[in-house]
Amino acid sequence: MTAMWVIGCTALALTCLCVFTFNDLVTSRNRARAAWSGVDIQLQRRHDLVPQLVATVQGYAAHEQATLTAIAELRNRAQGDASIADRGQIEHELGAHISHLLALQENYPELKAGENFLQLQRDLVAIEDRLQQARSAYNQTVLDYNTQIQNFPLLLFARPGGFAPAEFFQADKVSTGRG
Repeated sequence: MTAMWVIGCTALALTCLCVFTFNDLVTSRNRARAAWSGVDIQLQRRHDLVPQLVATVQGYAAHEQATLTAIAELRNRAQGDASIADRGQIEHELGAHISHLLALQENYPELKAGENFLQLQRDLVAIEDRLQQARSAYNQTVLDYNTQIQNFPLLLFARPGGFAPAEFFQADKVSTGRG
């Protein structure tokens, strides 16, 4: 009879361990997804500013049409269904083109003095700062999650449970001309 109690208690303890471990993995995966949502919101804010920035610069620098077209195309690609790694590359390219666009103010003093352009530049700086914070939080959450699913004994539950490593988001910060 005592052996049955020991076996029953051991089985109950193992079942509880499995349930708690699985729930912990689900929580970590959901934290990573929620952190990505924070990055995605900031990226969307940046994407929403791009048409206004392009329209403002377009009036002053019509010969920069190739840059303006590239920015519009990259913005559309960034809003598509790309993987996180692909989005990072697209956002890096978009950031480089936006930096070039912001640098045009040096060649066009009237653009530099335009209140609309200055406000868009301030808005972009604020969004880039929030994006950097959201990206850092996301990447830290992904690091924690990936470490968790790769450590023993959790990897025994993670692999069969379908917990795949999450991708880091790598995109360089846009130079916003703040000096």
